[in-house]
Amino acid sequence: MKLVFATNNAHKLDEVRQILGPTFEVISLAETGCHDDIPETADTLEGNALQKAHWVKEHYGLDCFADDTGLEVTALGGAPGVHSARYAGNHDSEANVDKLLRELEKKSDRSAQFRTVVALLLDGKELLFEGTVKGEILKERRGTGGFGYDPVFMPEGTGLSFSEMGPEKNSISHRARAVNKLAEYLKSL
Repeated sequence: MKLVFATNNAHKLDEVRQILGPTFEVISLAETGCHDDIPETADTLEGNALQKAHWVKEHYGLDCFADDTGLEVTALGGAPGVHSARYAGNHDSEANVDKLLRELEKKSDRSAQFRTVVALLLDGKELLFEGTVKGEILKERRGTGGFGYDPVFMPEGTGLSFSEMGPEKNSISHRARAVNKLAEYLKSL
């Protein structure tokens, strides 16, 4: 089955392709000829995922799926949340992590969760799939893999940051959980 993933983020694309495996051919926006910066102006992860999927459908006529992910930190009232990618400005992962670590310096509660929402537009239907993984924010970066907040997020029960993990990240991550729900739905059709 061929699916359009409404992203031009190479890291996300690789991760989703690995999670879905050979059963699905995942096509990026660039591979469809879209190099536009799709708006993400909603107040929620669900809203952003739907906004991206509808934008691709309206502009290119393609059924697709889109996602939005947020890091929700308890001591920060759920921030950065929907603003995770732009927390310290304009899509600067290093600056985002620096800002997060600064804001948590004097906080004892470092619990957090990553949450991903996948929106699917297919044959006139609109569906949402959610995945979460609970964990904590480390006091310093650990590991060299992954992207975004991965160096400072340690999922419960692992003892490793996402950046220290190899392929096992794709079996337990928030994105994996949401994408696996998407895959289960698609396989049931």
